[in-house]
Amino acid sequence: MITNKNDKFAVNTICENGSCTIYMHGELDLSVAPDFRKMIEPFVTDQNTKLILNLKELEYIDSTGIGILLSILKARNGMNAEFYIEEVPGQIQKLFDMTGITKFFTVQENS
Repeated sequence: MITNKNDKFAVNTICENGSCTIYMHGELDLSVAPDFRKMIEPFVTDQNTKLILNLKELEYIDSTGIGILLSILKARNGMNAEFYIEEVPGQIQKLFDMTGITKFFTVQENS
C-alpha cells in the first residue's frame, strides 16, 4: 500500500493480482494537482496493470482534477490499457454528467 496525503487530499493505493486501486479522499483541486500527478504517473504508465480510481471518499473535484482524470483516460486508451472508476459520489457524478464527460469513463461495479 502506498499512501500520499496532505491536509485536504489523501490517496491510498492497493495493488494485487494485476490490478491497482487508488482510493482518493478529500478534495482534488489545483492546490494538490501537481502532487497527485507525480504520485499517479507510475500507475498510469504501467500498461500491464488494470488501473482503478475509487472515488467513494472524494468530496470535491475542480476543473484541474477533471483534467487529470481525462489525461489519465487518454494515456491509458493510447496504450490500450484498462482504466476504470468506481464508487462515484452523487455530487461528483452530477458534475461529470453536467460537463458531458460521463460517457468517456468506464464505471466498474464494486467487486
